[in-house]
Amino acid sequence: MEEYIVSARKYRPTSFDTVVGQQALTTTLKNAVNSGKLAHAYLFCGPRGVGKTTCARIFAKAINCLSPTTDGEACGQCESCQAFNEQRSFNIFELDAASNNSVEHIKTLMEQTRIPPQVGKYKVFIIDEVHMLSTAAFNAFLKTLEEPPAHVIFILATTEKHKILPTILSRCQIYDFERMTVRNTIDHLKSVAKNEGISYEEEALAVIAEKADGGMRDALSIFDQAASFCQGNITYQKVIEDLNVLDAENYFQIVDLALENKAMDIMILLNNVINKGFDGGLLIQGLAKHIRNVLMARDPQTLPLLEVSDQQRERYQQQASKCQIPFLYQALRLINQCDINYRQSSNKRLLVELTLIEIAQITQPDDAVGSGRKPRRLKSLFKHLTQTTAQPKKSAPQVAAAEPVAPTQKSQEPASNSSRISNVSNNSSQPNSSIKAGRPQLKSTVSLSWNNLRQKSKAKKMTIIPGTLDASDPNVALKDEERSFTQQDLELQWMLMCNRMPPEYSGIATRMKNMNPSITEFPQVEILVDNQVAMEQMEQIKGSITATLRTYLLNKSITITLRQAERHEHMRILSRREQFQLMEKENPSIAKLKELLNLELA
Repeated sequence: MEEYIVSARKYRPTSFDTVVGQQALTTTLKNAVNSGKLAHAYLFCGPRGVGKTTCARIFAKAINCLSPTTDGEACGQCESCQAFNEQRSFNIFELDAASNNSVEHIKTLMEQTRIPPQVGKYKVFIIDEVHMLSTAAFNAFLKTLEEPPAHVIFILATTEKHKILPTILSRCQIYDFERMTVRNTIDHLKSVAKNEGISYEEEALAVIAEKADGGMRDALSIFDQAASFCQGNITYQKVIEDLNVLDAENYFQIVDLALENKAMDIMILLNNVINKGFDGGLLIQGLAKHIRNVLMARDPQTLPLLEVSDQQRERYQQQASKCQIPFLYQALRLINQCDINYRQSSNKRLLVELTLIEIAQITQPDDAVGSGRKPRRLKSLFKHLTQTTAQPKKSAPQVAAAEPVAPTQKSQEPASNSSRISNVSNNSSQPNSSIKAGRPQLKSTVSLSWNNLRQKSKAKKMTIIPGTLDASDPNVALKDEERSFTQQDLELQWMLMCNRMPPEYSGIATRMKNMNPSITEFPQVEILVDNQVAMEQMEQIKGSITATLRTYLLNKSITITLRQAERHEHMRILSRREQFQLMEKENPSIAKLKELLNLELA
């Protein structure tokens, strides 16, 4: 029985022309050999399995060839080429830096560079995985690498160029190898299958190429595995079964079902995928790549970006003709958000299900039942609110019959404002909505007053402090009431009005708290103001203060007079400590309570 050799070794390139996917780089190396302009050090870097070590061996063989061809290839017939092919050449040395990374190994290598070659012109040292050398080994290698003997050429190979010292990089010619494209990999696998007498489906080879992720060695290894499983007939279904790859047909079905808004069918498909042992995150990643390919297939300019087989490219074009660009953009955004949150989610399946449901509802009309975005009843509610707020004249008499209200916030949400408006309108038409005697009851109907308050303030350009009402606002108009009130009631409502003012009006509110309104001749109220600055500020909000007191004291005849205090009328503002001391004098029990609880005044 003939000895079996894996495809990655059996079909390893032996000349520059057989190297796959690196045409620009191999052309440069051939020209260097043909012209004789060779550097003393080369660095080959790139992903795994793209031909770095292979090109280094071909290059070393061509350098020492006694009769190279006109295009820079080795002849393969001379003694040097024969010795290389039979692995008995003493001019080409390979060193694995992963296991020989110490200073002693580098010193041994340096000693070998002193001996000139017996056959050929150069001694070539190929150091693979050079990034694994230690820092001390790199430093020991620097001098020899910079000025090696004339018969020595170094070829370094690595997959992680960023780990190599800059002093090493500056002494080498750097060649960056590219990843293998899916098309190049498929074409090479076709030639291998033809030589091996294996039948295949191009879609199956495309799955192998995608699984290899740009590495030709990985692709050949997977090809051998698939050929062994399929017994000489590589089909798409057998390959996805052998490699445990999710069938791309699932992605096409999900997009088709999403365009038809069939969220429940997508849930059934997801359940089948999970029951086969696939992770929901894998489905999301594959769906993102699929939708990206559909987006690229919409434009002939971006169609070459699809790294798929010809049959798959046609299917992408067919599905792209049915998908609108906004749908694809929105789906990609949702999938990307799901991918970001997937690892941190405690219920991963629910996250995937919600994402797929949202994708299925992208093309669904906004007013469709169960769309999960804007329910019909919510739209109707907003229409009702718009109509209600658009008719302030009709609602004004009803609000006038409502009970007085204390505004509590500077602004309210639109939905809550409108709902409060409708409550006031309904309540005002009922007999129980009449104003009860005694203290005014607070209800949340202030939002209508605030809307009108903002409009009035813009029209009249007058200052209205939140926490007070506008005297000209018809919504705060009272019935023909002239109830009596005491000095104590006046002071209470005055203090409550000051406390309702928001923080940005704390300055004027603090000054108002130190003012003592008094009843001069019922229902006339006089307010004593300390200075001219405060007098000007009070004049701006005098109308609002009047309306507020009329509303809460239930007397429409209240008038306010502002008077600047005389010198002997100025009241000294007490600090908190002075206020406490005054309370102790008036009420000795407070001092006893302080001693019992061992309290200290902060």
